[in-house]
Amino acid sequence: MTSTAARTALDLTADLPVPALEDLYRDLHRHPELSLREHRTAAVLAERLRAAGYETTEGVGGTGVVGVLRNGDGPTVLLRADMDALPVAEETGLPYASGTDGVMHACGHDLHVTWLAGAARALADGRDTWSGTLVLVGQPAEETGQGAALMVADGLHERFPRADVLLGQHVAPGPAGLYAHSPGLIMSASTDLDIVVHGRGGHGSRPEATVDPVVTAAYIVTRLQTVVSREIAARESAVLTVGRIEAGTRHNIIPSEARISLNLRTQSPDMRERMIAAVRRIAAGECAAAGCPAEPTVTVGNDFPVTVNDPATDHRIAAVHGEVFGAGTILDPGPAMGSEDFPRLAAGRIPYSYWFVTSTPADVWNAAPGSDDLMTRLAAVPSNHSPHFAPDLSTVAPGVRTLVSGALAALSDEG
Repeated sequence: MTSTAARTALDLTADLPVPALEDLYRDLHRHPELSLREHRTAAVLAERLRAAGYETTEGVGGTGVVGVLRNGDGPTVLLRADMDALPVAEETGLPYASGTDGVMHACGHDLHVTWLAGAARALADGRDTWSGTLVLVGQPAEETGQGAALMVADGLHERFPRADVLLGQHVAPGPAGLYAHSPGLIMSASTDLDIVVHGRGGHGSRPEATVDPVVTAAYIVTRLQTVVSREIAARESAVLTVGRIEAGTRHNIIPSEARISLNLRTQSPDMRERMIAAVRRIAAGECAAAGCPAEPTVTVGNDFPVTVNDPATDHRIAAVHGEVFGAGTILDPGPAMGSEDFPRLAAGRIPYSYWFVTSTPADVWNAAPGSDDLMTRLAAVPSNHSPHFAPDLSTVAPGVRTLVSGALAALSDEG
């Protein structure tokens, strides 16, 4: 038996203005903006929310947008879309590719904003079918892990109706038409670290008069690869990635310092602290072995929390998605090693459901190697943060339906 929320969602999204939403997506994709610089994107979203009848406030937490639609008694449901792009040079070759050098919507946040705008209109037009309050959030700076916290600090839950439940979604690689839910841990924590190796510089012809930080940094990078392979139990999941090494100015100059930037992905606070301790120990040990004149400087930088769905909430949203999209469209892939700042909107107290919408075009997916192995194919198709990442436009309408059906399920008394 189909729930009222599913039937209503299908009714409210039966006549979506898909061509107009596709045009909105193309426009946002052409005009990507980096974290906390999403001025044009925020203005476009705010205009859409106002036109749909939402009380709309801009400049929340920097460039954040909040739209509120009060519609009688009932729960308060918050729907969130992040807005920022990445410092990636686009290589998709799309006719609507980024027009900003070195900046691209390589993570699909342009699609997220499009989905939210479409859902805003559908839910406002169908307000006679539900009761409660909607809070729609265009969040800045997800990519840097700052935006959610900035909006909360700027009074998101005090200046606007406090949500009873939060809903969020993210575009992902995979054959278009699947919706990934995990009722519990769904995304990992992320922690950035920076290491400065202090050496003693000099002429490249007289290395004996120096302490070469480049060689020491190379040893550190190599040794760091043993943290996961030799210090983490096989039953646990963790990732350590060295993303940048910087040192020197000329071929024949041994520099006085080298810099290493790395990222950790963990699924528990204990694992995070163990890995940070291991990084500090290895850096100090290699620097001591090299005779560096000072201990290395290790700095913990940006971080993202684990994303843990409230099981009851996520089961409810996954169930309505299954009704809307049909058998075989819902899957539980288990926790991903990617990270999100979405949980910070919950302020540690509000239950939430966060899910993925797969988006790889059929021709790209079918051409990928590994016809019988999902993971092999996933590794072969462009993923988030790739300069080739290009979600299929066929996901525009379904992404609106996921938000509309999810909101209706959270607003209803069913389940």
